[in-house]
Amino acid sequence: MSEPTPTAPPRRPAAVRGLGRWAARLAVVLGGAWLGVLLLGPVEAQIGPFDATVALRPLGGGATVDVPPLGALQVDAYDGPLRLEIALSRVDEIRATRLATDPAALDRVVDEVSADLRDAVERIAWLTALAATAGAAGAALLVFRRRREPLIAVGLSAGLVLGTAGVTAATWRPEALSQPTYTGLLVNATSLIGSAQDIVARFDAYRASLEDLVGNVSTLYATLSALPPAGGSGDTVALLHVSDVHLNPAGIDLVEQVVAQFEVDAVLDTGDLTDWGTLPENGLVDRVGALGVPYVFTKGNHDSTVTVQLVAAQPNATVLDDSAVTVAGIQVVGTPDPRFTPDPDADDGARTLEETGEGLAAYVGTLPAPPAIAMVHDPEQAPPLDGVVPLVLAGHTHEREVTRLDGGTLLMVQGSTGGAGLRALQGEFPEPLTCTVLYLDPGTGALTAYDEITLGGLGQTEVTIEREVVGPLTTSAPPAPAPASPTG
Repeated sequence: MSEPTPTAPPRRPAAVRGLGRWAARLAVVLGGAWLGVLLLGPVEAQIGPFDATVALRPLGGGATVDVPPLGALQVDAYDGPLRLEIALSRVDEIRATRLATDPAALDRVVDEVSADLRDAVERIAWLTALAATAGAAGAALLVFRRRREPLIAVGLSAGLVLGTAGVTAATWRPEALSQPTYTGLLVNATSLIGSAQDIVARFDAYRASLEDLVGNVSTLYATLSALPPAGGSGDTVALLHVSDVHLNPAGIDLVEQVVAQFEVDAVLDTGDLTDWGTLPENGLVDRVGALGVPYVFTKGNHDSTVTVQLVAAQPNATVLDDSAVTVAGIQVVGTPDPRFTPDPDADDGARTLEETGEGLAAYVGTLPAPPAIAMVHDPEQAPPLDGVVPLVLAGHTHEREVTRLDGGTLLMVQGSTGGAGLRALQGEFPEPLTCTVLYLDPGTGALTAYDEITLGGLGQTEVTIEREVVGPLTTSAPPAPAPASPTG
């Protein structure tokens, strides 16, 4: 009896086999295209006066614009597998100067930015399509190792690209452009700056500041030769008093220029270098370390613990916390503001302003000799120091004021070196940028004169230097300083 012939297992229908093969091809094409898009990376682009990077990422639709260190804004403008990412990296000085000095170019800036952005998006879209197609073809060749597979992958990836473009066009929501979502410091943008309609209505008034910004500093320094002597019988020590920069890069620009032009020996900062104490703001601190002169700092009510630590880490910086430092032969003491305004809960158990002043006065009593200068942030910390030190520097109020206290101590309150930061866009009259150069006798540490420097805020172009020569110590307030060579 013969053995039964084994029967072969039933073969799957050809249609099923074909469907499985195409499913495998599609999976390989998707994986290769995804990898190709990731490997492409961002593309450099010029958008108006900005240098930027532009990329399409497989993250699920919409667009993101990063504005370091302020944060980002997100726009849910379309659906699809690719998200548009734009990061503004720096302002090109040449292009910005051209805008500032050419009113016709300034009038065209919106159209230029729109055209540059459109060109950048079109370029990254073509490059992304090519990267996706190349990635899909390469993956198909590696996986299937057949000559025709890359051609099939090119066709499939082309279909995917066209499908993605179709989904984007079909779900395009232009109204979303006026309703972005803010992150980081930009969360406060709408409340600090106001509505877009208000900005447009006031644009013509602000344009003048852009046109004259380049000439402001040279005009400022042209007045130096007309100022009266700084006083004193010999050489003087020049110290620059700044305060309340509030994250304004223009404030640091002013500090750098005054340090160089006036050949100051050190910078004394009475606080509020940042605005909200958040990590992205602290990139500004690195510029402190590049000033080339000692930088003495007291914490303001807007400076976080992290900000203070980063300032202290700069090679030229000293943070005063009921402590003293000697710069250019002048001894300076200081105490921080105990508050942290962005987080009121952080004030629990903190000393009051008057108590911090009393603590600093007690510390001065332990020194062999009184220091020449005491630094605080809020003027309310100054009264306990009256008669204890000859000169107290403060800030906080954004209003420059020089007064003689009852005990003979001179209290010098700085305005805002940063023009109040983002607050410069509030109201009809923006804050000016202010700082003061102090001239002291190197032997006694006595203040002999000071230059009050003022640059008009946004929308204003006036630049002034006022020099006041300080007379002998009296208990009455000196006359108000008269302007020396104001310019506009």
